[in-house]
Amino acid sequence: MTAIDALPVTKALTAEQLLAGATATYTVAVPAGLLGPDGGDGGQVTLRPLTVRDVQRVAQAAKEQRLLTSVLMVQQALVSPKLTIEETGSLAAGLLEFLLARVNEISGLKVDEEDLDNAVRAPLTRACFILSREFGWTPAETAALTVGQVLLYLEMLARQEPAEAAE
Repeated sequence: MTAIDALPVTKALTAEQLLAGATATYTVAVPAGLLGPDGGDGGQVTLRPLTVRDVQRVAQAAKEQRLLTSVLMVQQALVSPKLTIEETGSLAAGLLEFLLARVNEISGLKVDEEDLDNAVRAPLTRACFILSREFGWTPAETAALTVGQVLLYLEMLARQEPAEAAE
């Protein structure tokens, strides 16, 4: 049972209530140590949660470049000060990672340790990892496999069949 499953059901939400979270803003304190020697006592920025539309736009623009994805996510979420993509990409790496963690948290994209452990231990996840490692497949290629294909390739590995036979 996850933490979400344990929540008591109280009442049905309206569309307005569901959409209200997307317009919320959060003031985040930025530690002085992340701002460099001229950072003084630190400061604050204002962030907003990313919407599904923001995440889709970031994914399309960044493709599979993790750093660009991080830059675009932070740039989209920054309400104040507003930065360009170029300016956001020029932030110190530690500051960008700090802001990205806050953006993920307020956007509900943060995975807690228990959920991450469960996902890593899931049999299908482990099987895809093994196939990816053994055959050199990308995560997208393993995700496109059916359960039957996964089982077939795992059986081939267990029998020590050569990789060429898998193609």
